[in-house]
Amino acid sequence: MEDFLWGFSIVSIVYVLRRLRKAMSKPPLSWVGQFLIDQPGEKATSASSESVIFSRENDQLPKGLPNFDVLINQGSNDDKATLIKSRKRPARLVLPETRPELDFGGMNNRELESREIEVEGRDFCLASKKGRRDVMEDGYSAIVDISGNPKQAFFAVIDGHGGCAAVDYVSENLGKNILKALENVGEEDVNEAIRGGYLVTDSEFLSKGVGSGACAASVFLRNGELNVANLGDCRVVLSRKGVAHTLTNDHSLRREDERLRIDNSGGFVCCRNGVWRIQGSLAVSRAIGDQHLKEWVISEPDIINFPLSSDCEFLIMASDGLWDKVSEQEAVDVVLGDDKNSVESCKKLVEISCSRGNMDDITVMVINLRNLI
Repeated sequence: MEDFLWGFSIVSIVYVLRRLRKAMSKPPLSWVGQFLIDQPGEKATSASSESVIFSRENDQLPKGLPNFDVLINQGSNDDKATLIKSRKRPARLVLPETRPELDFGGMNNRELESREIEVEGRDFCLASKKGRRDVMEDGYSAIVDISGNPKQAFFAVIDGHGGCAAVDYVSENLGKNILKALENVGEEDVNEAIRGGYLVTDSEFLSKGVGSGACAASVFLRNGELNVANLGDCRVVLSRKGVAHTLTNDHSLRREDERLRIDNSGGFVCCRNGVWRIQGSLAVSRAIGDQHLKEWVISEPDIINFPLSSDCEFLIMASDGLWDKVSEQEAVDVVLGDDKNSVESCKKLVEISCSRGNMDDITVMVINLRNLI
């Protein structure tokens, strides 16, 4: 058997060498190309004894052929062939430079890696942690000592989506627009000024022609009264004698009244994987921005007024990254465990949410009401 295999190998090598020698002796094609074209033992099947090669430059090109060179080998004893012009290499595809940040007027050097923020101000503290997204889409606003009055303040927590452009703009301008509107109204029209501040912020942002949107919850403390406004699913919770009182109502598509409003205005609401979404995309029904959905995703906030009393202890304002995993009463209990209502209580709430599987951006702000009543 070994002798047979050895003899077979020698015959194969001799055959290959003969074919190579024959191919190299024919100049029209490279010896490799000729070797591949020639087939041993073939006989002519027609009176024609030449190989015909068509290309787009050849007048004989049949109609309907694709835009590349075509070789029709009719077979011959002489194996004649004509060398055609090689195909042109396609033009180089130039890709634009990738920019993972979706920003408005710059990203303020937002980091792409994991990021945590801690803020401890007068009468408030905050902890924020970036989730799985490339950029942080949560934000906040805090304005104290309004008009020189230490008992007058504005706070907001903002949760962006579709990029950080909207959240950056709202964080910078919502409070300013509300305070500006307050200058032009009387004491009885505070709610109207807050409403106007939200609508103006939305209109101004949309005029920039930049994508993305943002939910927001804000509180305005003035003359012993709390004015609470919200869009979307950011939430405000009051601790009163250790009991949690939710002061906002999420603008979720789980609400029948919100679905009915959208349906009546020609929108489409569907449930995907257990989550209600407008036009199959956004899971909140009110927000600032979202120009492509603006016909249905309105920026009209819900506003309530709440008189403060000595038994009002603190507020917890947070994005849905907290409330998806932590109940209102549990959050109040965690803050009550920290006598100073410090940033440590905010950090602990963030850690609890993350330990339960939260992968969204999360921002928690605690406001001490003792000095603001």
